[in-house]
Amino acid sequence: MARSLEIVGERWTLLIIRDAFYGVRRFNDFIAHLNLPRAVLTNRLHSLVEENVLVRTKAASGRDEYTLTSKGESLWPVIRSLLDWGDTYCSDGAPRRLFVHALDNGELNLSGTCAACHQQVDIAETLVTPGPGLEDSEPTPDSITAALLHPRRMLSPFT
Repeated sequence: MARSLEIVGERWTLLIIRDAFYGVRRFNDFIAHLNLPRAVLTNRLHSLVEENVLVRTKAASGRDEYTLTSKGESLWPVIRSLLDWGDTYCSDGAPRRLFVHALDNGELNLSGTCAACHQQVDIAETLVTPGPGLEDSEPTPDSITAALLHPRRMLSPFT
């Protein structure tokens, strides 16, 4: 566990990874959605690239983009479990986000099995949707937060 926490245990790191699953790829989008200091984000992105959790590429626009590697994608059960834990113990118990199968809208359980078709669903075939615990009155200060008010495919980049 200590070796794992050396990679993902610093403050902000799991939130950066969570946002990468949601489709955030650009530095400024991470900044806007997470509201963290630029120097901290620079440091965390560098570390995650160095550890092969994220890969940095140049987009057609010439800007750097960060995407999850297979090593990064393998963190999904950890992220999903922490989201569930937070909904259970750090809120009124109603989930802020639901994860559903893109093919049949069946809700996914914690292990990623679809309630409708009973299949194990790959992260790329998963939709993140607003859950009953997401407050309608919450402000939407950035484009990422606003986009997450609607169902969207996981790993699909924001444009």
